[in-house]
Amino acid sequence: MAVDFENEIKHLRSTMSSVREVTDLDNLQAQISDLEAQASAPDLWDDVDKAQQVTSTLSRAKAEHDRVTGMETRIGDLEALVELGVEEGGEEGRGVLVEAEKELAVLRRDVELLEVRTLLNGEFDEREAVVTIRSGAGGVDAADFAEMLMRMYLRWAERHGYPTTVLDTSYAEEAGLKSATFEVKVPYAFGTLAVEAGTHRLVRISPFDNQGRRQTSFAAVEVIPLIEQTDSIEIPENDLKIDVFRSSGPGGQSVNTTDSAVRMTHIPTGTVVSMQNEKSQIQNRAAALRVLQSRLLLLKKAEESATRKEMAGDVKASWGDQMRSYVLHPYQMVKDLRTGHEVGSTSAVLDGDIDDFIAAGIRWKRSAEKAAG
Repeated sequence: MAVDFENEIKHLRSTMSSVREVTDLDNLQAQISDLEAQASAPDLWDDVDKAQQVTSTLSRAKAEHDRVTGMETRIGDLEALVELGVEEGGEEGRGVLVEAEKELAVLRRDVELLEVRTLLNGEFDEREAVVTIRSGAGGVDAADFAEMLMRMYLRWAERHGYPTTVLDTSYAEEAGLKSATFEVKVPYAFGTLAVEAGTHRLVRISPFDNQGRRQTSFAAVEVIPLIEQTDSIEIPENDLKIDVFRSSGPGGQSVNTTDSAVRMTHIPTGTVVSMQNEKSQIQNRAAALRVLQSRLLLLKKAEESATRKEMAGDVKASWGDQMRSYVLHPYQMVKDLRTGHEVGSTSAVLDGDIDDFIAAGIRWKRSAEKAAG
């Protein structure tokens, strides 16, 4: 059946019209012009905090503007490609239209994801994210599952060209991870990944069971927004307990030959952060403080609005708080228990193909917020 390019392109333009309206490109362009004027001021860096705020806000505004205008340009290019194919006719024209059909399929998904982005308007949604994965019930299988999830998210980021920094990895004795923490350093990473917070469940034939029995295991995912220089989270020195120790697990060379790892405890709240992936104690200490400040900021805001569970994912990594199941045996399926979205290609999902789950989660969260008033 021939593709109705005219109606498909009309639908894409209609969706982009809604995106443009929500994004308010005219106001965004005015904001960019104002920020560019501030950024070019000769005394900008006299106030370092203000300078960092201006430059980071400008970067985010430009990225958002370019994301919308770039998509509109791609739709125009698709329209031109279709016209060329029709004009050419014959075998050559059919080849051009086949290429146009492939681009249309990609554009449909990209426009849908951009539309979902317009739903991210929470207080911290535009922040970068800190993701922590912890193994839960299930022994060595749970530790292995935690490592599978970490790879899934890092592959997802890699697919999109999002830079990541692994801050801490605590290896389990036999295989896998006890826990791992990493940053996703791109605007809106928190708003995008916040719906991934919760308990993930894996069902499979255990590769660690010599009798080949089926095993159910769990891992918890926590997502918090990354602290910014302008956030006022002052931590008195007396409120901190700092321990240094030798890094463990595969690291090689100087990583696990000196006492460079840092464990930072915030005494009033009992919040603990460990960092061991940098080579120097100073770097690990700075990274630990940044993540601790992020967690305390979220805790502070959550106390004000009583939404800690929704924002950070207050999860136990066991039965009763599950948000997604990954079933590898006796059949293949990944299903989100909140949205009902499911797919049969488990290997693709575990290789980072999770955009549809994220999009469904964001729509579900927005609908739940509207229903709650």
